[in-house]
Amino acid sequence: MDVFDILDRLVAFPSVAGKPNGDIAGWIGAHLAEHGAKVTVLPGPEGDRSNLFATIGPADGPGYILSGHMDVVPAGEPQWSSAPFTLRRQGERLYGRGATDMKGFLAAALAAVPHLAGLHLVRPIHLAFSYDEEVGCRGVPHLIARLPELCAKPLGVIVGEPTGMRAVRGHKGKAAARVTINGRSGHSSRPDLGLNAIHAMADVLSATVSEAERLTNGPFDPAFEPASSSLQAGVVAGGQSVNIIPATCALDLEARAIPGVDPASLLAPIKAQAEALEAEGFQVEWTPVSAYPALSLPQDAPLAALLGDLTGETPLAAVSYGTEAGLYQAAGLDAIICGPGDIGRAHKPDEYILASELAACQRMIEVLGARCAA
Repeated sequence: MDVFDILDRLVAFPSVAGKPNGDIAGWIGAHLAEHGAKVTVLPGPEGDRSNLFATIGPADGPGYILSGHMDVVPAGEPQWSSAPFTLRRQGERLYGRGATDMKGFLAAALAAVPHLAGLHLVRPIHLAFSYDEEVGCRGVPHLIARLPELCAKPLGVIVGEPTGMRAVRGHKGKAAARVTINGRSGHSSRPDLGLNAIHAMADVLSATVSEAERLTNGPFDPAFEPASSSLQAGVVAGGQSVNIIPATCALDLEARAIPGVDPASLLAPIKAQAEALEAEGFQVEWTPVSAYPALSLPQDAPLAALLGDLTGETPLAAVSYGTEAGLYQAAGLDAIICGPGDIGRAHKPDEYILASELAACQRMIEVLGARCAA
């Protein structure tokens, strides 16, 4: 199978985040085993989703991990020009949900496997494919925790998120949470007998806006746009009718932090403001939704130099979106981002990747294999 055949099969799996992924994980595992890779399926605690780890070459020596996620975002937008889970080729463009984010990278890696298997690798190349990245990097921490029993400590991790095949050394960290305020319902003509959850949430929203403005004053990291950490309220929901005192109101908010700043710490003032409402008789629930740390690979790191050689371009300092790379770095592994496609095409109708981008990615992986061979 060539890279196009493989991408066609991968796109056909509607592996939406948060859903069972046995079909796609099983197909990938069988493809890898067919070419002699040592494959380990790693079920997650959910019971219906699994990570997958495979090794080509000697697992007891230090090598490199090619990391990607098998899940995609939903494809319910009506603007799709064709069935989103059927790969459609039009010239250089290959359309389908996940084509860029990030089944294109998975396809290129899997297409390179027969070539890698034919080399006499003295340093292994591992494939680490995760689940539920799109809903807060929920799967990969379980995979990372198992790495010590699966392989020797790797020399580096290449996370294949779409970067136009130019390596990237950094991204911000993120933490998201939901705060739910429960008050007391009643007729709007007697507000004195109820507890208005929406009114109470106004204090939390005000604190969120104030903290967001404060963060614009720094600290700064000029590698990013914006150069400071950020905070925003994304979703507010509450109430039933204008003549009913709203008993419940919920707020979803997120923080994005520059390297060196704990994303969760940016949410702490908002959490404190919400919990202070309990003194007024409200019940407050604070539910963390997702979190991952920032990535900051030094410019002089050997992994950065390697990717510069493999791609022919100096790695970029940073991008604005987040990836699983920060979690690998937090676990003590050097990590960098480099993959085919453009993040601007992801998470929207008619997502596509270019045939030339797939070819460039497969070529990079095969050259990496040559570097790891005797």
